[in-house]
Amino acid sequence: MFARPQFPNNLRVKRSWQEVEPQEVLMDAMASRQQERTDPGNLRLEVPLSRLVLRILYGSFLVLAGLLFFQSLRLQVFTGEEMTALAAANTQRRTPILVERGVLYDRNGVQLAFNNPSLDLVCDKRDLPRDRSQLASVLDGLSAFGIQPEDLRVRFDETISNKILVAENISHDDLIRFEARKAGFPGCEIQENTVRGYADGMAFSHLIGYTAKVSSSELEQLGQGYSVSDQVGKTGIEAFYESELRGKPGSIITRRDAQGQLIGEPERVPSEPGKSMDLWLDSELQKQITRSFQSVFAQTGAERGSAVVLDAHTGGVLALVSMPSFDAGKFSSGITIDEWNKLQADPGHPLFNRAMGGIGYPTGSVIKPLIGLAALEEGIISEDTSIFAPLEICVKNPYTEQDECFRDWMFHGQSDLRRAIAESVNTFFYIIGGGYQNYRGLGAERIKAYLERFGWGSQTGVDLPGEGKGVLPNLDSNWRLGDTYHFAIGQGPFAVTPLQVASAFVAIANGGTLYEPRVVRSVIDSVTGERSDVGSTVVKDNIADSRMLEIIREGMRQTVTKGSGTGFLDSLPVAVSAKTGTAQTGRTDYDGKDFLYSWTVAFAPSENPEIVLVAVTEGIKEGQLGTLPIARDVLSWYFSR
Repeated sequence: MFARPQFPNNLRVKRSWQEVEPQEVLMDAMASRQQERTDPGNLRLEVPLSRLVLRILYGSFLVLAGLLFFQSLRLQVFTGEEMTALAAANTQRRTPILVERGVLYDRNGVQLAFNNPSLDLVCDKRDLPRDRSQLASVLDGLSAFGIQPEDLRVRFDETISNKILVAENISHDDLIRFEARKAGFPGCEIQENTVRGYADGMAFSHLIGYTAKVSSSELEQLGQGYSVSDQVGKTGIEAFYESELRGKPGSIITRRDAQGQLIGEPERVPSEPGKSMDLWLDSELQKQITRSFQSVFAQTGAERGSAVVLDAHTGGVLALVSMPSFDAGKFSSGITIDEWNKLQADPGHPLFNRAMGGIGYPTGSVIKPLIGLAALEEGIISEDTSIFAPLEICVKNPYTEQDECFRDWMFHGQSDLRRAIAESVNTFFYIIGGGYQNYRGLGAERIKAYLERFGWGSQTGVDLPGEGKGVLPNLDSNWRLGDTYHFAIGQGPFAVTPLQVASAFVAIANGGTLYEPRVVRSVIDSVTGERSDVGSTVVKDNIADSRMLEIIREGMRQTVTKGSGTGFLDSLPVAVSAKTGTAQTGRTDYDGKDFLYSWTVAFAPSENPEIVLVAVTEGIKEGQLGTLPIARDVLSWYFSR
């Protein structure tokens, strides 16, 4: 029906198979469509892509390649360690081994800080149910141990650590309750721990400080080596020497596969116990000072004060008291919300360390030995200079053309430096401080420079956290001569901490060596028992001429024999040198009497001083005795025992 095509005999048909690429098929199709629109004689088998399309393709390729490169760089270089740690955390578990925190001893070997056994309930988030409803059921069950389910949910969501602390210092009854229901608390366990105990939490709280459970922010800051059940030093020695006292906790490392099965034997990393501390502190002296303050408070109605006692030859801190105080043991064992709110609401601010924190107090007349020393060194006066000290001096104010008068607390008449220190002659120090008639005076700048030489206006360097710098006046264009007069007797816009005052008078007592106060005397290796002395740090040596310092000490001795300290410090077992002072608080009583800051600075024995004592009482009413009875009782006890 259909005729088969006939080919000439001389025509050979060669059959060959060639692979056809997909793009050639596409190009042929495009060429066919092109042929319909153009001259059949000018057919083109391939149509090139436009430059715009090529640029888009090249640009897309470069963007994708760049994204892949930077993501790879971020994962492998910038976050490589973090990713490795996360991967390791998914395969290995680290269980801490309890390590003993170093303990604290006073200079006589009395132990002041202890480690008491404790139990904590801890849960591992990796083993808790992932389903939110099941997790809520577990958290509701854990509320039986004293924490609200909602608080547990917040702790679960916000704690960066894999483990969360459910309850600390649990009781024996709670332990039995947990063991009975343990199957219902997957990933939770009881961990052995220690809680810090103190021999007398009220007496030593501002010096020793306290420990408490580490917070979430501290965990993030401290990094590896700390867990949610660890205690960390918060204040005082406990905080300053945290790394030495804590030691290096060990751990047991176990590895698991993706199904949670153990792989191999657990690896044990040994722990290193913390180092213990031997302190300069005399614990009985500290308690005696506390009792003396309580006696004065009972007699005067005052409620606040502080005291510092330093070793005159080393700067060692023999006592540091701040009143009112608080019980450090409550923080270590877990303070309740009610107890915390009560401390915060207390108008006496018991958590504030008055002996060394904040800006301090105006010094009143305890500044006068330093002003007298500056006047001697600068040639304003000599040891034999005698100045007539009137009841008041008056100078003309150049702005108002009126006289401004500066009164003394009583008339003294002719006076040399020793008598001026002993009887606290204000007009004598007005004259040598600001100048008057034939005396040019030191001037405010030189007064400030000498105070700075003794460390006022800067931290002493004591090995305790939270030290204040105090405040020295800003000598700007508004400063007037009257301000210099006030400055010379310890009044005006400046304040100093009791620790700064004690440090300065150590240099006067010992003949010219200014030390950094030091709390820790030696560090004890808990394994070998070897002691390493911390040593004293000299800030300045030969701080002033030895003869000039001797004159100041003679004036302070006269304070006791025939000055403001007579009747209190002149009948003690040893000879005492002292200086008293008062400064206004700005408050008055209903009868118009001022409330004052009362100061006493003393060192003893006068011939070869061993200790320097500084005491301050706040809110002493004018006419009352605030610190002389404290100095008398403390020095009498110290040199009689």
